[in-house]
Amino acid sequence: MTDPSRPVPPRAEKRPVSHSRFGHDWTDDYAWLKDDHWQAVLREPDRLSADIRAHLETENAYTKAVLGPLSELEADLFEEMKGRLEPARSSTKLPDGPWRYYHRFEPGQEHGTYMREPRDGGAAQTMLDAEALAADLGDGGFFDIGDVSHSPDHARLAYGLDLKGSENNEVFVKPIPADGSGGDAVFTGIDTAAGALVWAADSDTLFWVERDENQRPSTVRSRSIGADGAGEVAYDEADPGFFVGVGTSDDDRHITVSAHDHTTSEIWAVPMDAPNAAPVCFAPRRKGVEYAVAPHGGAAYILSNDQGAVDFAIFRSDTPLGQESDPDAWASYIAHRPGCLILGLESYSGHVVRLERENALPRLVIRDMESGEEHAIEMDEPAYSLGLVGGYEYDTTTLHYSYSSPTTPASIYAYDMTSRTRTLMRRQTVPCGHDPEDYVTERIEIEARDGETVPVTLLYKRGVTPDGTNPLLLYGYGSYGHTIPADFRTARLSLVDRGVVYAIAHIRGGMAKGYAWYDAGKLSGKPNTFNDFVDAGRALAKLGWTARGRIVAHGGSAGGLLVGAALNQDPGLFGAVIGAVPFVDVLNTMSDGDLPLTPPEWPEWGNPLEDEDAFRTILSYSPYENVTDADYPPVLITGGLTDPRVTYWEPAKWAATLRDHQTGDAPILLKMNMDAGHQGESGRYRSLKETATEYAFALWAVGLD
Repeated sequence: MTDPSRPVPPRAEKRPVSHSRFGHDWTDDYAWLKDDHWQAVLREPDRLSADIRAHLETENAYTKAVLGPLSELEADLFEEMKGRLEPARSSTKLPDGPWRYYHRFEPGQEHGTYMREPRDGGAAQTMLDAEALAADLGDGGFFDIGDVSHSPDHARLAYGLDLKGSENNEVFVKPIPADGSGGDAVFTGIDTAAGALVWAADSDTLFWVERDENQRPSTVRSRSIGADGAGEVAYDEADPGFFVGVGTSDDDRHITVSAHDHTTSEIWAVPMDAPNAAPVCFAPRRKGVEYAVAPHGGAAYILSNDQGAVDFAIFRSDTPLGQESDPDAWASYIAHRPGCLILGLESYSGHVVRLERENALPRLVIRDMESGEEHAIEMDEPAYSLGLVGGYEYDTTTLHYSYSSPTTPASIYAYDMTSRTRTLMRRQTVPCGHDPEDYVTERIEIEARDGETVPVTLLYKRGVTPDGTNPLLLYGYGSYGHTIPADFRTARLSLVDRGVVYAIAHIRGGMAKGYAWYDAGKLSGKPNTFNDFVDAGRALAKLGWTARGRIVAHGGSAGGLLVGAALNQDPGLFGAVIGAVPFVDVLNTMSDGDLPLTPPEWPEWGNPLEDEDAFRTILSYSPYENVTDADYPPVLITGGLTDPRVTYWEPAKWAATLRDHQTGDAPILLKMNMDAGHQGESGRYRSLKETATEYAFALWAVGLD
């Protein structure tokens, strides 16, 4: 029976729009929620149509009213999570020439300060006080610092600033003289930058990526800091299906431009000391071939899936970066091993380092380039996260890497590749105390409906047993090859300490079991992703770790698609669903070539405009089109008005249609952030408030409020 004290949910007006394709007719009742001038709204949120704004504000008011009784729990969770963050902390101090650079937070700071200190000792200098800048410019709204990049002569600092959440960065440059006297930042006039800011060797020419009118990072430009105007076009991508990025080669001899979609890549190079030179393509793009280049000793080492290397191999070319090579002449260097996925490659003056994953566990392998001898840095926990911490220096024997597990806080090590010794640089502390022995991490495998085995990582409080009564949060993603790491997150402890089992399903569509695991979860195989997640939930219930109706499904972005499709498939399996900035309007989005991510996403999802098989596959699982009358559990949906990745109308439309088809009385809630984008709130504390809301909702749904 409906609770008469519960607020009345809003009902979005229906303005049906009819579609027909490949002999299939369908109606979209809520297409009107997409503003006709959405590009302008990303840059100027106040331009949102009045009727759409009114509806979103009504949704927010309803959600606030329904979640009101949880405000005390939400506040408690926030204080718990805040209390586990180190009040003062610093990133790893990475050396570059005469300085060590780092990012520091003092107690209570949201954005911190960007610092450097003399390598041979001396007082630290503040290069950029982001906290003070946020106070001056943020006005309590969205504030995010993008890339922060010092010039090769260490005399200038470039940084990006986003005040809307739309990921369009304004670029500023300020002096950072050696005596620490500093100076005022100057706006460069660049206001649609995306990603990295890269200096040429002259410490005067800056390279950046510019977004087009549809928010796609499509053009690399360069300009002298003292000049006016839009700058020179270093590279312009003609294919709307390819995004571009800019960076530097490991040996700092070239500025690199990458053009890529999800299956194909191409790299161009400009000499660092000749920034006006035309870029040279290392190897022209070939459909389905990805590659990355690590220069070393006049040769190039190429990480690629060329020549049938599904899980990637490393090749060697005598042609250096900066010249066009012949892929047919690439020689095998590290042979392909099926099931052992090479994730990354970095070169140093005397070593080449690769990060690889096998059977869902990562490891670092170091090769001495003079002797050819290899050794691996291996770990001994059943599930863990391992990653390279990028540095500035090439002529060094030291690499930095990070390590954590669901029970073990993060540590950063400096590792000497010659002596094979490591030094602990910093270890994450938990101010309120944390004993890893109080928790248990397990890696289990469940059997999916087609017989495939799916890894699942479990984190739970010691003493919890599979008695069939535990509430369980099941987290997943399963797209773009992204693998959810088995790392340490202090926020999860607020659930686990209350008896919740935290489970991560390493489903197809990620790369937990190699590139083939990714291939099996995209395009026509995409339903495997959703089936794996549902089957993981069912198996965990059968194994006694939880029970049907005691599972909270949680996923964000493409993970929101995951939980939306899983909800349609088996609504009774879940006690609640949390879809954060969920990609749920797949058919309509993949049919709109003007949207920022659509053409680059066709290799991942298929092109439903031209390919009937892709159309019917997407139609079969797209959450928005597959909502049917059912007794749905409570659902919390979040979105961001200036989100260029999952546009705000996707979660808004999904909430409206779920509510239309809800046969039970559980609430369908939409929480739209009117001042942020895909990443939600900015700042290390403010972002915790969103997590506290989600976790309070989850605990309420399973009766632990």
